[in-house]
Amino acid sequence: MANIKSAKKRILVTETKTARNKAIRSKVKTFVKKVETAIEAGDKAAAQAALVAATSEIDKAATKGVYHKNTASRKVSRLSKAVNSMA
Repeated sequence: MANIKSAKKRILVTETKTARNKAIRSKVKTFVKKVETAIEAGDKAAAQAALVAATSEIDKAATKGVYHKNTASRKVSRLSKAVNSMA
């Protein structure tokens, strides 16, 4: 454990940020999973609705710095491609 006050603070701040980032990442994964389940079920309307919600969450995560903007863009692109390629 650190002895210096500023180092102790950094540890606390890092823990807080890590928890926040983990929660946001988890939320994004949940929304992505909803899109994938709708695709597997073959429900195009539900998949498109879930895609809109997932895109919004991914963009929010990128804005907050949880994901790099290119990573967020890639995730959205792959999801959109999957939904658009449905029969």
